[in-house]
Amino acid sequence: MTVLKLGVAGAVGGVLAAALALPAVGGAGLAARNVADTFVDLPPAPREEPLPQVTRLLDKNGRQFAQFYTANRTTVPLAEVAPLMRRAIVAVEDSRFYEHGGLDVRGTLRAALTNTQAGGVRQGGSSLTQQLVKNILLESAETDAERAQATAPSLGRKVSELRYALALEEKYTKDEILERYLNIAYFGAGAHGVEAAAQRFFSTTAARLTLNQAATLAGTVRSPYATDPSLGAQARERLLQRRDTVLDRMAESGTITAAAAARAKKAPLGLRMSAAPGGCGESEYPFFCLYVQRELLTSPVFGNTAAERQRRLARGGLVLRTTLDPRAQRAADRAISARVHAADTEVAAEAMVEPGTGRIRAMAVSKKYGRNPGNKNNGPRTTYNLAADVAHGGGLGFQAGSTFKVYTLATALAQGWRFNQGFGTPGHFVPAQGYRDCAGRPVNAPGARVYNASGEGKGGPHSISTGTWKSVNIFYMMLERKVGLCNVVKTARALGISRADGGPLREVPTFTLGVNEMDPVTVAASFAAFGARGRYCRPQAIVEIVDREGKRTVVAPACEQAIDRQVADAVNHVLQGVFTQGTMKGKSIGRHAAGKTGTNNGYTSAWFAGYTPDLAAAVSVGDIRGSYRHPLRGVVIGGQGYGSVQGASLPGPIWVSSMLGALRDTPGTRFVAPDHSRFGGGFTPGLKEALEAEKRATDARRAVRGERVRWERRTKDRARRWWRAHRTHHHRDRRR
Repeated sequence: MTVLKLGVAGAVGGVLAAALALPAVGGAGLAARNVADTFVDLPPAPREEPLPQVTRLLDKNGRQFAQFYTANRTTVPLAEVAPLMRRAIVAVEDSRFYEHGGLDVRGTLRAALTNTQAGGVRQGGSSLTQQLVKNILLESAETDAERAQATAPSLGRKVSELRYALALEEKYTKDEILERYLNIAYFGAGAHGVEAAAQRFFSTTAARLTLNQAATLAGTVRSPYATDPSLGAQARERLLQRRDTVLDRMAESGTITAAAAARAKKAPLGLRMSAAPGGCGESEYPFFCLYVQRELLTSPVFGNTAAERQRRLARGGLVLRTTLDPRAQRAADRAISARVHAADTEVAAEAMVEPGTGRIRAMAVSKKYGRNPGNKNNGPRTTYNLAADVAHGGGLGFQAGSTFKVYTLATALAQGWRFNQGFGTPGHFVPAQGYRDCAGRPVNAPGARVYNASGEGKGGPHSISTGTWKSVNIFYMMLERKVGLCNVVKTARALGISRADGGPLREVPTFTLGVNEMDPVTVAASFAAFGARGRYCRPQAIVEIVDREGKRTVVAPACEQAIDRQVADAVNHVLQGVFTQGTMKGKSIGRHAAGKTGTNNGYTSAWFAGYTPDLAAAVSVGDIRGSYRHPLRGVVIGGQGYGSVQGASLPGPIWVSSMLGALRDTPGTRFVAPDHSRFGGGFTPGLKEALEAEKRATDARRAVRGERVRWERRTKDRARRWWRAHRTHHHRDRRR
């Protein structure tokens, strides 16, 4: 196609001709004598903000699992738009586009005459360049007033639009203008730009559009809402008429032959509407998507200010490679859904984090993501990411319970305590003295009385090993006092512990019993540090960003050595015993694993946090209506009744099942053995005798249980023999 660009001089001549045909242009205050000044002294081309585009989220394997946008748009260069599409839009919207300098004089003159007779703007005569100006001003508008000004039906706005159009013609080539127009135009059905429109209407790309498809899309831009095919049969009929109009215009301009136009008009629209899901609610993994979205809005990596990050998110056009592992995610989803129903008021949430990197591999919640109008939060959906903290779309969290004993354990080991070192404990304990927060203030609680989970009167000697395995509350309250409450708090903070609501940690005597409300992501990342030999990494959901220009930015892990490596090895050694000697005995995952149960006072919530050198996970369970008002006692969860929910009875099995699935094809890695010269040995008065007495009692119970089993077996055998003998006689009697 021959391109003839007349430039500003030619365009101004056309404007003068149009103006001279009218004595005055009412309303705009523009007469023929000052037209030249108005259109020769041009403003700069309008400011162009980057067009809003789709932001895509990819899992660790490169597969897209979510997208969000303010405008469903993917910009493409003109070379990636089918020539038929380019010809169709020019033919129907501005057939002399490649001949004028930004102003179609004939069309403008015709429209001006019609509008003067009507006393206002009634007919358009805008060139493609003028339409581009209007769209640019709309996209750049930040207030309702600016948007109204960009579309005002006034001659003053038209004159301003013309001046900007002439400036654009000086700045860009015709092809550059056409490319910008095709990417900014709205085609209806939520599709902004030709690439999104091709996908939405025909499930194809702009480069592959056929004549019929190109004519159909070109027909939408004049009235995108009236011809939106998703709105029903009448809109589709109007769209068909517009397509035929485009085909006629293409034939008239010589873009296609009359025969080709006639053949195309006989064909149906051939729509193949594809969904254009946007937002986390449409994602396969909505809670992970929500976390990523909030990370974009809160992390300084993505902008220095909240406003800057918000603008970047709104403009989109990013491709984010995330840390999501589909295998781990499916394992977590299945483990939870098998034990907790979406309709239960009790909710389970789990997060999986990779030790040594902080990469979040999965986030699962027993409820579906979405709104429940009028359902008062007790239905199957939630808009909170219950696996995360408030900053990432989560709720207020649940008290972490005895999982926090691990920070007192780590503090004691760092101070030189040994595995078998301990002391005797009473049946109950009052934290009346010896506790100070990190500001040096006494925070004793003389009015409080602490019992062990097994009940009053269950004191006795314990070492840091047995006290951990049996999760003895009083032992840990006393140990915390010995090593210093503030020291325990500092250990927890170094390992990434912060409250789910973002508030300051409660530095109180029961800190070691987990009185702070936590979220699974934070707890999993903290426990992952032990699996990484004391190296704590901030939870990470995004590993790479590709911006709209194709620039790649790798997001490195944010890690630091939080505690001594040998101390972490010693913690791992003790916590492995939870699976062999303690509350999770018999619930092995067939590889080196360590962890800690967490059951809160009054059964308000239950936790299990555990890890291997390859993966860490934390599971919380509580009632979404409020953990204090609705404790986990006498409840039915997932169709199963529980007298009380403890860390080992529900969160523990969820953890075991999910870890087995997530690590199915991952070779097992062993923990580094502890330095027994530093941590081995130790002495607890009366512990040996207490353990021997406990063993004798256990053996006696087993003997009684074994004798009962043997008696039941003999009884069943006798009954079986009697039935066999009498069954033979019974059949003989029936035959007779």
